[in-house]
Amino acid sequence: MAVSKILFNPGINKELTELMDEGGWADGNLVRFRKGLPEKVGGWEKTLDSSYAGTGRAITAWVALDASKYLGLGTTTKYYIQRGNSIFDVTPIRKTSTNSITFAATDGSSTLTVTDASHGAIANDTVTISGAVSLGGNVTATVLNQEYTIDRVTGTNTYEITAKDTSGTTVTANASDESGTGGSGVDGVYQINVGLDVYVPATGWGVDTWGAGTWGSNSPIGETNQLRLWSHDAFGEDLIINPRGGGIYLWDESNGLSTAAVNITSLSGANLAPTKGLQVLVSDIDRHVIVLGADPISGSSRSGTVDPLLIAFSDQESVTEWEPTSTNTAGSLRLSAGSQIVGGLRSRQEILIWTDTALYSMQFVGAPFTFGVNLINENVGLISPNGAINAPDAVYWMSRDGFYIYSGTVSRLTCSVLNYVLDDFNQTQAYKVVAFTNREFNEVGWFYPSGSSSENDRYVTYNYLEGAWSIGELSRTAWLDDGIFEKPRAAGKDNSLHYLYTHENSDDADGQPMDNVFIESGDIDIDDGEKFGFVKRIIPDVKFFGNNSTGGQISLVLKTRNFPGDSLTTNSTNTVTSSTKQNHVRARSRQMVFRVQSDDSAAITSRTGFRWRLGANRFEIRPDGKR
Repeated sequence: MAVSKILFNPGINKELTELMDEGGWADGNLVRFRKGLPEKVGGWEKTLDSSYAGTGRAITAWVALDASKYLGLGTTTKYYIQRGNSIFDVTPIRKTSTNSITFAATDGSSTLTVTDASHGAIANDTVTISGAVSLGGNVTATVLNQEYTIDRVTGTNTYEITAKDTSGTTVTANASDESGTGGSGVDGVYQINVGLDVYVPATGWGVDTWGAGTWGSNSPIGETNQLRLWSHDAFGEDLIINPRGGGIYLWDESNGLSTAAVNITSLSGANLAPTKGLQVLVSDIDRHVIVLGADPISGSSRSGTVDPLLIAFSDQESVTEWEPTSTNTAGSLRLSAGSQIVGGLRSRQEILIWTDTALYSMQFVGAPFTFGVNLINENVGLISPNGAINAPDAVYWMSRDGFYIYSGTVSRLTCSVLNYVLDDFNQTQAYKVVAFTNREFNEVGWFYPSGSSSENDRYVTYNYLEGAWSIGELSRTAWLDDGIFEKPRAAGKDNSLHYLYTHENSDDADGQPMDNVFIESGDIDIDDGEKFGFVKRIIPDVKFFGNNSTGGQISLVLKTRNFPGDSLTTNSTNTVTSSTKQNHVRARSRQMVFRVQSDDSAAITSRTGFRWRLGANRFEIRPDGKR
């Protein structure tokens, strides 16, 4: 019997039936294509042992004048800056209460009622308490004087927290605590209100509290009724940050990592600075601070209400001057297509801005207009504020109907997994979609929530040099490609804790075997299925590499069926190592499927420290009659 070399086309194709996808790959997970060949993706490890509060939604990096490397991370509850192996909370402060807080405790309960007039807090907000004395029992000064997450708001002047010690262990009040109030000198520092961790549309019924407004009325876009997304950009060695729908803040590097970011309206010399915005960025050549979806100037102040199509920009090289005059370059302009700006991206000598229905190009034109905008395409929107990304060759983004590319003109990407992605996609959580690049492997991709998930749990990638698509399951909510840092960084979750992960620096999943790594072919047949095929032998062509390449093992699985409507039956599962020469099998069928997996077989005992790349496998196969 002749030995036949079977090569498969690069990329996964789920637009065709398995029978029509002969010579291609029909399914896979945690596998990429490089030089046309499938291989296991690189692994990841926790960047730091420290976890952070809230779901990570945005990551950026920049370098200070003294060469210090900084990483900024915005979450659903806080904003952090990492330097070295330490992470610092620089979340802006909303309010400081002085000598105004009292406590009430109940014997046998860990719940404390906090009274603070017009506190303005909402559930899950953060308050740092200081100056309190013991309530008289278990609730000591040490218990009270620390940072707390607000459990429940019970009124305009009251809210509840759960008493804890400094290790986070719950503390139960006793009878002696019931008479205490914490003293007369208790202060509270409130960070800005948290946003939503689950998206609710900002314009329409259901975004405000129950009973607010009239039936069918719209709620203005604000920081508490929006999915908490952050935008951020370096302004020199400082950082400008913006929670979507909220204020514009500046973290001044010279003030140190123990200081919080401050609202630009409070800076010395601030003049008509926007009080709210949907996204902030800095133009790279002319250095203007740009706010997309700013609140407009109304008389001698800002309105305080987001205009979702208004773009405001500061004077050149200024964070504080926003009033347009004949002697500066500050100003504003308003887009016309769409209902709101979804996102913007600084690209090559232009800023691309997407509304929900159109794409604009914004360019620096100089005096007297400063910036001009051109409508590029009125039929493509952006699926999420972070759904677009710069790649070396072009700008890529995801819309609600597919994937697009811009390199001077807009074109739609032909996608071999499009229906697979869109048919099982949680549209209500579409704003969580995160576009990413992995330049080392010539990839762009998107993390997205599947239909059964309220959080990103899947990805789709496109190799822009080879035109190959891949799919898989991986929960990542923010991503930063290599550059300032050697390897990509990503936000993820381990059980109930949130961490930053470094990718492509390991062969494993944070020290553990990478689960469910596989790739599976479309149907293979002889004479278009007219004759049965008999397979006697498989000669594998697999390259193992990594720290444990000599201990690497995978499984070759052969599945069979006689008709397209039949279920696949696993005929054989064979272990392959670096020393395997051949696998003997006995399979007879009209259609066969070839699967490679690196964790499903019980025979595999060494699943860490290696990756694999699949080459040109050979099959000893012959026709075996029609019946």
